[in-house]
Amino acid sequence: MSKITGRRLAREWAVQFLFQTEFNPEELDVALPDFWSDPDKKPAARDRAYVEDVVRGVLEKRRELDRMISRYTDNWDMERLGVLDRNVLRVAVYEMMFRGDIPPVVSINEAVEIAKAYSNRGSGRFVNGVLDRIQKEIGRPGRSTYTTQ
Repeated sequence: MSKITGRRLAREWAVQFLFQTEFNPEELDVALPDFWSDPDKKPAARDRAYVEDVVRGVLEKRRELDRMISRYTDNWDMERLGVLDRNVLRVAVYEMMFRGDIPPVVSINEAVEIAKAYSNRGSGRFVNGVLDRIQKEIGRPGRSTYTTQ
């Protein structure tokens, strides 16, 4: 099991789950309990809630997220991106667009670190470039948070 804890590990789990669903699409109400049955996954309630919110949100908004991402992937269709990179980008863009409690700079930094740790050599730089451009388009200051009502 990873020594990483808290929100970073929760982000990794969200990416893992989304990665898994690309190859094994299942009903979410079946797949999530199965995912959590792994003895190495013992999240705090807060982290589990985050993972499930992000997973549901990414799956619900996938077309919108993919359109946004594909505008900045410089002639790379979403299907040509590596599965891991694609899902790291989706999680970060979902956070930037729909999770006002997370500053964009945090989403970007976490995505870059996950891409560096689990993908190929240039993924961190690629993910950083795409997310930086998306953050500028969204127009949210990098360190800002806001609450939704």
